[in-house]
Amino acid sequence: MNKKISKAMLFIILMGFVSLFSDMVYEGARGVAGPFLLQLGAGAAVVAFAAGFGEFVGYVLRLFSGYLADRTKRHWAITLVGYAFNLFAIPMLAFVYDWKIAVLLMILERTGKAIRKPARDSMVSYAAKQVGPGLGFGLEEALDQIGAVTGPLLLSLVLGFKSGREIERYHFGFAMLMIPAVISMTLLLLARFSFPRPVEFEKVIPIEKQTKPLGRRVTLYLTAVSLLAAGFIDFPLISYHLAKQQLFSTAFLPILYGIAMGVDAIAAIVFGKLYDKVGINAFMISTALGAFASPFLLLVANKMVVVLGVSLWGISMGAQESVMKAVVANLVPTEKRGFAYGLLNSIYGVAWFTGSFTMGLIYQRSIIFTAFLSLLLQLTSVPVMFLLKTRVEV
Repeated sequence: MNKKISKAMLFIILMGFVSLFSDMVYEGARGVAGPFLLQLGAGAAVVAFAAGFGEFVGYVLRLFSGYLADRTKRHWAITLVGYAFNLFAIPMLAFVYDWKIAVLLMILERTGKAIRKPARDSMVSYAAKQVGPGLGFGLEEALDQIGAVTGPLLLSLVLGFKSGREIERYHFGFAMLMIPAVISMTLLLLARFSFPRPVEFEKVIPIEKQTKPLGRRVTLYLTAVSLLAAGFIDFPLISYHLAKQQLFSTAFLPILYGIAMGVDAIAAIVFGKLYDKVGINAFMISTALGAFASPFLLLVANKMVVVLGVSLWGISMGAQESVMKAVVANLVPTEKRGFAYGLLNSIYGVAWFTGSFTMGLIYQRSIIFTAFLSLLLQLTSVPVMFLLKTRVEV
């Protein structure tokens, strides 16, 4: 392994640990956001608005922050500002007694993630091109998911052992999240000063020699991603269905989510490495496998089949978080990659939100049709990916 590849791997791992500790903060808070707002006197509509609008803003804003990163070339500055909002809005909830301020901080956290995501993904993609885009993003996602699992578990322990009024326990839990927030920001600053120009990991093609970055290939790819996202059922609907069926105890449902996140971490590396060897075929395989999660989870009342369905759901999520970003690194040159990641995230977010909301409405009338629609949309994305493969190997 030459020196440049070693440095690229170090940068990816360092940014992966930034993700690990940042995920501990906001994934830890996400699991108790609803009950906390309830304690502050917010109604169900407010909770739904805070979650839905926060995610919507968090995805749509990425289009503009990605464009800004490409235009200004100040990837680090944008990333640092985004992480500052993303990390420290949550610990500030420790001082909040008004649900309106709490909702504002929760939306601010999602806004921070939107600001930093395209610029951050672009910088990681430059290093990932040295070690293999699939492997690079796979390693980062694996570390990310460790934080996503650890955060809720730690906060659950804190809330369980802390005595006093319930609101005080929540405040103490949010205050404790300041520790991983500070660690994450410290690691980010270390990466900033150790690797001031990540773009130098990748050979930059002069602008006049670049092909059109957002042509037919990218349009096909975004179409495939839209179909996949629209058919990908959100886990809250899955857990709602499982709770309604009473196949598992309520206390076991978080464990099922933990299984999904564990499979996600493994799948991110496995399919990331596979992508570096066989290209878009890896994404086609993971999508085809993940599509069958819906019928297994919604139509079969068998515990082992449900665990299999949860695992397939995790496989698809892991590939989406690694391979989906790796494809962009191969399709789009460095000069336009921030905008490309912003566009990818925005389209994915809108399609996922629209699809999940639609399937939630359909679920109330027909569980069978919900499962069929989810399966169909995801499987339809596979031949679209194949069309992309026939034009260029990515």
